[in-house]
Amino acid sequence: MYRKFFGLRESPFNVNPDPRYIFKTKQVLDAEAVLAYGIQRRKGFILLTGEVGTGKTTLLNRLLDWLHGQRVSTSFVFNPQLNVNQLFEFIMADFGIPCKSREKSTVLLRLNQWLLERYRAGETAVLVIDEAQNLSLPVLEEIRLLTNLETSTDKLLQIVLAGQPELEEKLKLPQLRQLRQRITLRCRTGVLSLEETFGYIAERLRIAGANGEVIFSREAVQTVHLYSRGIPRVVNLLSEHALINAYVERSRPVSAEMVEEVAREFQLDEIEPTTKSARSSEDEKLLQAEKLARNLDELLGYLRSIDFATKERKP
Repeated sequence: MYRKFFGLRESPFNVNPDPRYIFKTKQVLDAEAVLAYGIQRRKGFILLTGEVGTGKTTLLNRLLDWLHGQRVSTSFVFNPQLNVNQLFEFIMADFGIPCKSREKSTVLLRLNQWLLERYRAGETAVLVIDEAQNLSLPVLEEIRLLTNLETSTDKLLQIVLAGQPELEEKLKLPQLRQLRQRITLRCRTGVLSLEETFGYIAERLRIAGANGEVIFSREAVQTVHLYSRGIPRVVNLLSEHALINAYVERSRPVSAEMVEEVAREFQLDEIEPTTKSARSSEDEKLLQAEKLARNLDELLGYLRSIDFATKERKP
């Protein structure tokens, strides 16, 4: 709807976890490096955590794209609401391993045989589980036991567990201490700083086809950061609806007031942050100072108009 108005080929702020749109902050680059290193070195268990909306699934999709390019066999579990039998059925089907029996012992033997074949051929197999904080304790224990599929020197199956910070808390339970001890590498996603929010919005606009024309005012981006608290998913939400409002009003660039209107509509001005934001107090002070300056300019303009009108009425 607004794409032609702003000269875009596609919508830049869809909430879909499109790996093309990943914005490489230092934290994202570090996480990518940890994931790649752990898989290539057959480290076994890797833990990826991050708050809601900070790009875990987008990062996982990018990882899966890279693994497919490396001809690595992968299984991606995106629905954690599975019991043990359902989990194994899903893994076998996703890896493309035929197995007529549904008995767990037979399934494990077939999986182990298939993994050994991959290993002897110099290939790697990776199991990626998203939203792992919702896995039941019995399922997590079965996942731990999968690391027993190994040679004397290497793990046959590389496992990436991804989830919200609640996953880290769950792993502290005494029942899961063996699983916790087997996690060899950890990485995190996080919120954007103000500077990163500027880069994030600019990069998504560029990928969507922006021609260099200013689409968001500086004040608008600062306001997006203020209300989103640096959470990429909320940045997308605010930016998308601000673009729609600007299109409806035939106004560009997007102004801070338009972003504030969206924030109020979604009640983001009433929600307390659930994660520690990277926004500094200096950023907030700068935004408030610029708002104050705009208000003063408007007031001075109003006073000048009154003064001018008074002079005009004098005989």
